[in-house]
Amino acid sequence: MRYTGVTARGIISPIFRQGDNLIEETCQALLRASAAEGFSVQDGDIIAVTESVVARTQGNYATLDQMTADMAAKLGGGSVGIVFPILSRNRFSLILKAAAQSCKKLYVQLSYPSDEVGNALVSWETVDEKGINPYTDHFDEQGFRAMFGPTVHPFTGVDYIEYYKSLGDNVELLFSCDPTHILNYTDHVLCCDVHTRHRTARRLRRAGAQRVLTLDNILTESVLGSGYNPDYGLLGSNMATEQSVKLFPRDCQPVVEGIQARMMELTGKRVEVLIYGDGCFKDPVGGIWEFADPVVSPAFTSGLSGTPNELKIKYFADNQLSELTGDALADAMRQHILEKSEDLTGSLAAQGTTPRRYIDLIGSLSDLISGSGDRGTPIIHIQNYFTNYAVRR
Repeated sequence: MRYTGVTARGIISPIFRQGDNLIEETCQALLRASAAEGFSVQDGDIIAVTESVVARTQGNYATLDQMTADMAAKLGGGSVGIVFPILSRNRFSLILKAAAQSCKKLYVQLSYPSDEVGNALVSWETVDEKGINPYTDHFDEQGFRAMFGPTVHPFTGVDYIEYYKSLGDNVELLFSCDPTHILNYTDHVLCCDVHTRHRTARRLRRAGAQRVLTLDNILTESVLGSGYNPDYGLLGSNMATEQSVKLFPRDCQPVVEGIQARMMELTGKRVEVLIYGDGCFKDPVGGIWEFADPVVSPAFTSGLSGTPNELKIKYFADNQLSELTGDALADAMRQHILEKSEDLTGSLAAQGTTPRRYIDLIGSLSDLISGSGDRGTPIIHIQNYFTNYAVRR
């Protein structure tokens, strides 16, 4: 009899370097853990691999000079505006430095009270108290400081206004939630938001911007020998060294399919595989939505397509099955699950189950298990994800 549901394990692996055989090493790391710790690999298991080690084994990096060269060529090298960058040393500092090096004058427009993913310059309470409307009220740095004073990030302790300004002698900061405000200063604009970038670019073009690019237009092909990503460019990149960034991995589908095929050779079991980046969840204390990658999963095997189709057990326990207890209640609930419709969309019996995509749910679970620091578990092994209360064994 089965007495547990979903189980997720972080698998300790070697520290991956450029040129390593990621497919073989992933499979061997899982099998070593399986043999040493007494669990078996089963059909339907999921192997998740963090995007970081995929990009690292690919050698998908770009230097400051390589980013600078592509930005200068595509944005003209004169007066350039950046709109809506996130507040992150890891994610954005080198991109901003490259942008500053690529042009004569760089205007950096920050949204407020927070950036796109929730990093706050000031609180909404402060904005409301001062009678400010971020969608109509615009500030230069002096005006913003006079209105709001110091702006130290509560988690990192960094004043991002001072920090971003320090990354180039030609940098001038602006504050507005209207992307078209930048057009008062320049009509060559790089949109640096992640998930709202297409709307931002569309608004700028409609307002008369001469040249508008998004981060996924930079380093879409190799520049001066750089890495590249044809789909995401600089989106999803983060700092590797003080002079280089690691790009989001490219050509990921052969990786997940290769791991799936190799596990079949080694174990005779069909597993599903995905590559994951940031999980899509929001911190309730800081209000930060930890999702700076363009997608949760850039590649996955076919069995991970779709969304859950689940009944709400507590709905039945409180309604149709409210008179039952014990084994009778359990057996009746299992029968309802076995007989459920193939599409419960709109059904009262499924309310509250929120059918997000499997890849987003599993990627978020994997990101929480692996963490972002020194756990050393870039591979996640997940079992029983597709089982439910009706599956007894």
